[in-house]
Amino acid sequence: MFGIGGGELIFIIFIALMLFGSDKIPDVARTMGKAMAQFKNATNEIKSEIQKGVEANGIDTSMKELTSTFSDEVEKVKTNLDINILPEVTKAKEDIEDLTGPIKRQR
Repeated sequence: MFGIGGGELIFIIFIALMLFGSDKIPDVARTMGKAMAQFKNATNEIKSEIQKGVEANGIDTSMKELTSTFSDEVEKVKTNLDINILPEVTKAKEDIEDLTGPIKRQR
């Protein structure tokens, strides 16, 4: 949990008890819970506003087009390698093996 071990957690609880007292700890915890919930809601609102702005300006669509174009180009290069270059590499390997004998891999 956040890189905090058991000993550190007990020490933090002990310090909180000393600072606030046992009667104030539930109120402090409740207040912190409400603050965290408000922070989460505010973060979600900001995310949704950014998403709406992106969709309104068409940025999301252009990114999808860009990535699909990039993917198409990568596929073309792969196909070119498989069709044109791989047979040449295989032939060169066979020629080398004919001259030197089979290649043995060392472990």
